[in-house]
Amino acid sequence: MANREFPVAGEHRYDRSSPVRWILSHALRYPWLPLAAIAASISANALTSYSRVLVGDAFRVVTTPGGTLQGLLSVAVLVGAARAGQALLQLARNVAVEFLAQRIERDTRDEFYISLLGKSLSFHSRQRVGDLMARATNDVHQINLMVNPGANLIFDSLVGTVVPIIAIASIRLQLVAVPLLFVALLAVTLRDYTSKLNPVSDAMRQQFGIMNAGLAESIAGIEVVKAYAQEKQEQQKFEREARRFRDHFVAQGEIRARYLPFLVYAFATAGALLHALLLHFSDPTFDVGNIISFMGLVALLRFPTFLSLFSFNLVQLGISGAQRILELITTGSEMDENADGLHKRMVGEVEFQNVTFGYDDNEPVLRDISFRARPGETVAIVGGTGSGKTTLTRLINRVYDVDSGRVLVDGIDVRDWSLESLRSQISTIEQDVFLFSRPIGENIAFGTGMRAEQEAIEYSAREAQAHGFIESLPEGYDTSIGERGVTLSGGQRQRIAIARAFLTDPRILILDDSTSAIDSATEDAIQKAMYRVRQGRTTFLITHRLSQIRWADRILVLRSGVLEDQGTHEELVQRSPTYRRIFALAEPETAPMAGDGTADDGRRG
Repeated sequence: MANREFPVAGEHRYDRSSPVRWILSHALRYPWLPLAAIAASISANALTSYSRVLVGDAFRVVTTPGGTLQGLLSVAVLVGAARAGQALLQLARNVAVEFLAQRIERDTRDEFYISLLGKSLSFHSRQRVGDLMARATNDVHQINLMVNPGANLIFDSLVGTVVPIIAIASIRLQLVAVPLLFVALLAVTLRDYTSKLNPVSDAMRQQFGIMNAGLAESIAGIEVVKAYAQEKQEQQKFEREARRFRDHFVAQGEIRARYLPFLVYAFATAGALLHALLLHFSDPTFDVGNIISFMGLVALLRFPTFLSLFSFNLVQLGISGAQRILELITTGSEMDENADGLHKRMVGEVEFQNVTFGYDDNEPVLRDISFRARPGETVAIVGGTGSGKTTLTRLINRVYDVDSGRVLVDGIDVRDWSLESLRSQISTIEQDVFLFSRPIGENIAFGTGMRAEQEAIEYSAREAQAHGFIESLPEGYDTSIGERGVTLSGGQRQRIAIARAFLTDPRILILDDSTSAIDSATEDAIQKAMYRVRQGRTTFLITHRLSQIRWADRILVLRSGVLEDQGTHEELVQRSPTYRRIFALAEPETAPMAGDGTADDGRRG
């Protein structure tokens, strides 16, 4: 199994060697459902064929001298019983297959979601959210439709072809010649049909994902679209992608319009009637009743011919969807959870030993970084844009793994820690805060797995200077916020994020420009709260505000991914030209006006 960051205890293992085997392994998790469906399908088709034979018997009773009403009624009762039994068995088959389809959809969606949770940040940074959503919703549901009605009808068609031919053979063995020829021609034409349909179905699923991804991206960036008045451009872009999807759909329709099995069936019906009539005139024992039974059974072959038109298409769309889902599930992650790794309470010592790191195969972002942060120490990280400040902090909680060198926490390589234990004791507050579309209280308690008491939530909010504005909201801590917290100001979002980090009681705290969107008065109050809560915590601080840099125990100066110098503010002012330049640029900086709560310098390391 591929590496992943989020394992699930007792997880069911599926065969992922191919899309078809993967789907079958899901179906075989509930073996009694497909077995019940198979038994019901065979029995229902047997009763259907028997009823057609009985119709011939009824015709023979009517046309034979001496036939009685009682004999006709007996046949009619048998026909009615056979059709009633067929209806009940078909209902049982459909119920069993529908249960199976729904369970497979549920299980595949769970498997896909768990797989996404286990992927690394590097993986997610390469994906388009809209395409992931298309796979998690439309492609997964397509597997449901593939099972029912797709595979359900295909199997029923197969049984509905074999059973009538067996019944025909029981009437007169010579009669199977035309039906068998029809089956052979049907197989050839279906193979040609599916070979043309498969690539179009694959292209449809791919294009749907592209179209959905573009739509999601435009909606997520609607503020930028409207700010630059580019609604027309986005409309044209979406129409272009929708037109491509339409073209694939039209191509699929053209293939279905040239569906040859209908023509094959028409010739087979004519050939079967001609064969039956020739037998009748050459052999008087082959009476009209036999002809009626025979043609009734041949008529049953029209059902699989008709259903093949769309059932094979549903199956192919399901396989295409399964292929797209498996493509992501089987994509390996750069790191795994390391469940057997170290689980213990951190002290908070962090050490970098000759660390070099780069994204993918690009030029290193960090080169030969070495420093040591003692427990409870506050370390400020400064440098120009793109110097690697944020990247450095993401190596501490193993968002990324180093290319060379080591990152140690409490003297132990972070790769030897259990990922859950490591990350649960490190909290990060970034400039771009993400809040869920949930009540504010749940957002604050998110880092604890929603297991925090209300008193603890409110205490953390007070420490982050958020309690006041939360209480002023209509429903207080139960107030639901919009997606990503769009109903709150930038400063309010930052304070909720700080409260969320406080509540987890982290041993290591990373603040990445976390007060950039907070007004001066609120910032001063938060700085006091931070000073109280950071005691006993190792804090890494990325900021351009001198008021925060100055109270750091140590300052790291990064330049183009290299640790140029480190020391206290006073030491660096004396000996570091880079730090003096940063200091000179920041000193004339005017603080945001108190009360606006929306300032944002927008700079990231």
